[in-house]
Amino acid sequence: MIQSIRPFAGAALAAACLTAPAAAALSVGAKAPDFTLQASQGGNVFTFSLAAALKNGPVVLYFYPAAFTKGCTIEAHEFADAIDQYKALGATVIGVSHDPIDKLQKFSVSECRSRFAVAADTDQTVMKEYDAILPSHPQYANRTSYVIVPNGTIIYAYTSLDPSLHVQNTLTALQTWKADQSSGATP
Repeated sequence: MIQSIRPFAGAALAAACLTAPAAAALSVGAKAPDFTLQASQGGNVFTFSLAAALKNGPVVLYFYPAAFTKGCTIEAHEFADAIDQYKALGATVIGVSHDPIDKLQKFSVSECRSRFAVAADTDQTVMKEYDAILPSHPQYANRTSYVIVPNGTIIYAYTSLDPSLHVQNTLTALQTWKADQSSGATP
């Protein structure tokens, strides 16, 4: 349990993680808000820019409540395990939370296994732009995943505090997009 959460709030957050999925806030077809955040991968701090990442291919942007909590650790492990599949599809994965960068430096090594970056949105600007605030605990991000294609369009959005489907769902969305691109069905 993270130290800044009172025991009751931590228990409530854990209970909230077992609730049913809800629709993601930004809809498919919307333009993804651009952002730049301080991030860490493998403990190395750098500036992550969505616009720059999109020049290299699609981006899987996922928001998570707090580093080193049970659901967030499970989700980070699953993204790390699947990173080669994302790379094969030309995609970049970036996780975003309210945690400070020094905490994310450790999380990026231990839980993300140095395989992908996590970014610090300490003032929640990006979380608010993506409407990814946890309603029951607004100091945290909701667990929301987006797939954004190079033209900046959101092609997939999913919100559920249960971490079990975020990786598979975003991979499926990317595979479908890639197949549609190959067949000429999408621009």
